[in-house]
Amino acid sequence: MYNCRCNRPNLSKICRLFSANFKFEPMKAALTATCKKINTLLYPYLVLLLICVLLMIVFSKEELYFAINHWHAVFTDVFFANLTVLGAGLGCIVIVLITFLINYRTGFLLASSYIITFIISQTIKHLVKAPRPHLFFSKKLHDIYLIKGVVMLDKNSFPSGHSVSAFTAAVVFTYVAKNKNWGGFWLIIAVLIAYSRMYLSEHFLQDVTVGSALGVFITVFWLSWIDQQAFLKSENWNRGIFRLNKNSVNKS
Repeated sequence: MYNCRCNRPNLSKICRLFSANFKFEPMKAALTATCKKINTLLYPYLVLLLICVLLMIVFSKEELYFAINHWHAVFTDVFFANLTVLGAGLGCIVIVLITFLINYRTGFLLASSYIITFIISQTIKHLVKAPRPHLFFSKKLHDIYLIKGVVMLDKNSFPSGHSVSAFTAAVVFTYVAKNKNWGGFWLIIAVLIAYSRMYLSEHFLQDVTVGSALGVFITVFWLSWIDQQAFLKSENWNRGIFRLNKNSVNKS
């Protein structure tokens, strides 16, 4: 157990309370268990993360942006313009509601993970206040391919909130899936949503890379803690409004 020594009486009480309620060894074991549950998503994601980091080291922000922006087709314009909605606020709400219909526990894990990652990512956004491509390249707009009907934003580019949401959901759905092979599928969906943000000229590679990392790692930590809480062990949590078979998702 964590030992903490403080000179001030009030701080000592806080430290004792923290020590009593937060045990590091069980949390370490829970983190290990969570990572094992999502390894079909986590391992390939780490490879993709490394590739993105290397690309950002080798190439400039501008080079990476225009390499993506110069590749367009009518089909992909429509595809990514619609797919990106899954990472937006309304899309997340709909996904949560559908998930609650199927399974209360999964719905709670998803909703709470969304909230935690949203708060953190939005805090960073408003602290950094990074310009989006439309503002960053305001003097080069004639060189940029913009899709008709897509509303272009100018501020709070870093990190990509859609990417955070997409990877948060991917981790949760892989975590609760009985068949862990679904991890690859959820990873692909999350990557496509993140890519859509660059394709639509709303974000840079740096934005979606950090957004994805926040979505993955914060959600892993959150699930490792929240899913160990006693109230989620109730049988009533492992069913939904449709009362599907409780074996449709894994118990922790």
